[in-house]
Amino acid sequence: MNIALIADDAKKELMVQFCIAYCGILSRHTLCATGTTGKFVSEATGLQIQRFLSGTQGGAQQIASRVACNEIDMVLFFRSSLSEKDLDPDENNLLRLCDFHNVPIATNIATAEVLVHGLERGDLDWRNIVNPRNV
Repeated sequence: MNIALIADDAKKELMVQFCIAYCGILSRHTLCATGTTGKFVSEATGLQIQRFLSGTQGGAQQIASRVACNEIDMVLFFRSSLSEKDLDPDENNLLRLCDFHNVPIATNIATAEVLVHGLERGDLDWRNIVNPRNV
């Protein structure tokens, strides 16, 4: 499965810790990430990660375009609370595209853990039917 990792600045360390904890599961999948998040996770875990631009330079848009082309199977997007900022149009677009294309997206660590455990159990294997290129 193709998994995208995105984390707002305030959540990057949480993403790194999450990926350390689930490195064994994540290592069996293809990972991509926005630039800085990918750099931090890769350095901490040794995982191979295709890095896009940083989020502020369009990395989230690059991931959103891959979601739109059905090239991403799951998104882990640790974002800061909405009280800190209004929902960015790029973030809103990513959420909308995930909904439209039935791509599971976690916006917090609790949901991310559920998705990763489901991934390990095979609960997301239906994506291989939707996306035969992954078989």
